[in-house]
Amino acid sequence: MRRLKLIWDFRGPTAKKVAEHHLIHLKEYIKAEQLDITVTGVETLSDMHSLAFLVVDESEMKPIRDALKPHRGQVYQS
Repeated sequence: MRRLKLIWDFRGPTAKKVAEHHLIHLKEYIKAEQLDITVTGVETLSDMHSLAFLVVDESEMKPIRDALKPHRGQVYQS
């Protein structure tokens, strides 16, 4: 089963704080929808670019993508 990493990018001097805050909302959605998603997080790529993400099975991706509208996605490599 292929797993996909759904990504929300944030840029600017407050990117890390915004990504951390967005992750709170992603976790709230996971809990509210009772989803079995355990891989989430924030990555800082530079002082001006951070991202929030969650990892889903490919078979479960479409409704989550449509509801949360990530900026991009990629195949997840653990």
